[in-house]
Amino acid sequence: MKQLLTNAWLITVDHEMAEHRGGWLLVEDGKIAGLGGDTPPDVPDAEIRDMGADIVMPGMINTHCHMAMSLFRGLGEDVDDRLFRYMLPLERTFVSPEMVRTGSALSALEMIMGGVTTVADMYYHETVVADVIIASGMRGVVGQTLADFDPPDHRDFDEGFALCDALVDHCAGHPRVTASIAPHAPYSTGLKVMERAADWHDANPQTCIQIHLAETKAEVVWARDTHAMSTTAVTEMAGLLKPGTIAAHCLLVDDADIDILARTGTRVAHNARSNGKAGRGMARVEDMRAAGIPVGLATDGPMSGNTLDLFAQFGVASIFAKVLAGSRKPLPTREVVRMATIEGARVLGLDADVGSLEVGKSADLIRIDLSAPRLQPVYDPYSVLVFAAMPTDVRDVMVDGDWLMRDRAVETLEPAKVLADAGQIAGQFRAEIAEIDAGLAQHIP
Repeated sequence: MKQLLTNAWLITVDHEMAEHRGGWLLVEDGKIAGLGGDTPPDVPDAEIRDMGADIVMPGMINTHCHMAMSLFRGLGEDVDDRLFRYMLPLERTFVSPEMVRTGSALSALEMIMGGVTTVADMYYHETVVADVIIASGMRGVVGQTLADFDPPDHRDFDEGFALCDALVDHCAGHPRVTASIAPHAPYSTGLKVMERAADWHDANPQTCIQIHLAETKAEVVWARDTHAMSTTAVTEMAGLLKPGTIAAHCLLVDDADIDILARTGTRVAHNARSNGKAGRGMARVEDMRAAGIPVGLATDGPMSGNTLDLFAQFGVASIFAKVLAGSRKPLPTREVVRMATIEGARVLGLDADVGSLEVGKSADLIRIDLSAPRLQPVYDPYSVLVFAAMPTDVRDVMVDGDWLMRDRAVETLEPAKVLADAGQIAGQFRAEIAEIDAGLAQHIP
């Protein structure tokens, strides 16, 4: 099927950052077959759609997420010990394939409606997450988490690695979903398991690695006390830092750590909002990018950052960089948009196929409606996108030439069912939380 989009403000995010006002874009067999700013070509049998002078840009890429955890959103928000009081007990009791399916579908719905077309996810029962992503029409990298804190889908690391093998088989040959291995973090796996994960990746070069790195002070203390080096250096020693690695957070890094990340070809997923919300600090994004490290934007899980809205990351990421430098200049709006698109694609190893509007690439794109008063006037479209746009401004979403959303109506999921299913599980969570609180109250003198 051929589709011709006309009267579009094309923000290509290609190497030249070319724009075409009143431009056109031709989609054929799921690929971008042509684009430009002159008179649209005559394409027989093409479906023609007028974009109303709105922005048409690459679909956004969320480089680090825990989709199923949307069901934990806002739970115990102001409770200091919520991880041990609520989260871990709830995970052990309720995390099942069906719970993961329900939470992942809720997240997929939210991301589609917010203009996110590609996501990197790491959690449990990831074959189920892969199925949800496939059904939603999105593109994804799915990572089976390995951890030593009694995870809900494996009793030991041998079982965990077997799940990684199963995930590779499950995703084999699919054009939109890629498997990965996801050792949770250096402190929650240890050196030997990280070494084993690195070897597993070498044996499965079509996959990538996802890991939380240099995220907390406790992790830094663990690395120092256990190995007398930084957590980044420990991970390098394990052989786990390489071009196929996506390191989430990288908050607590010094110059030597940045050198390691750059030298090993490691890529970084920057979670500005969730890091700030947790009071953990501001990542040295400008320094990492200056060292040649690809850095993409990410939301983290909905429990940590509450929203899977990448627009909500834009301003925070830029502001944090400016605060660190004491200047308005760092992380200008064009660079933020690049981090959400082509640079995010580089982080996931998908930049040859997505992340920019270029002939030959997959037709993953979104339309931003410019009619809201807060978006006018438009002097600089990048400034509008970074500091004023919201998910509700996303009107249309396309992946691989297929419309996932048109005129704000999602076509690949059933929103009413997704919300009803999520509400049902939330009711179970509320009942369990009430029992936890009642039990704790009995022990208060």
